[in-house]
Amino acid sequence: MEDKILKWAIELQSLAQAGLYYGKDIYDIERFQRIREIASEMVAEKSGLSLEKVNDLFCCETGYQTPKLDTRAAIFQEDKILLVQERNGKWSLPGGWVDVACSIKENTIKEVWEEAGLEVSADRIIAIEDRDKHNKPEYIYKVCKVFVLCTVKGGEFKKNIETLQSGYFSLDELPELSEDKNSREQIEMCFEAYKNPDWKVFFD
Repeated sequence: MEDKILKWAIELQSLAQAGLYYGKDIYDIERFQRIREIASEMVAEKSGLSLEKVNDLFCCETGYQTPKLDTRAAIFQEDKILLVQERNGKWSLPGGWVDVACSIKENTIKEVWEEAGLEVSADRIIAIEDRDKHNKPEYIYKVCKVFVLCTVKGGEFKKNIETLQSGYFSLDELPELSEDKNSREQIEMCFEAYKNPDWKVFFD
């Protein structure tokens, strides 16, 4: 039931955001604003987050609501995949939110450089996934994750503010993964795409 309530709240917020953007009548604007407030209160009540935090995450955008984009780079060396260790000690594929001025390809290349110190080419899209179908916990906003097969052209790991170290791992020696960013299933999918030159892009 709590999952249903959160989903209803997310949908209410989306409808309210669109109404606030497209609405013209002052009284309708007030109603949409109140609907958005109620949606935030529902999320805060069920999630345990402060109302201020929920508003920052949930109600900071304008216009028609669309999913956020996240890119993840799959880089291989001798049948092992590159992972970077985050500040919390867990490991993930290099990647992150797509910057507003970047394309999918540009963002993938940028994130690998920033997190792993490597220059890469972004060669093939492996998958475009609905995050909520593959990663936990669910977010209160939609995310599309784009996995991209890349090839190293040069560089080496450099100390940075986001990651502690990098390393290449086989499937049977994966470290503790940052499951909210990439699951074992997603890592396995990247291995399959790497080994299959006829791989067809998976999408939800």
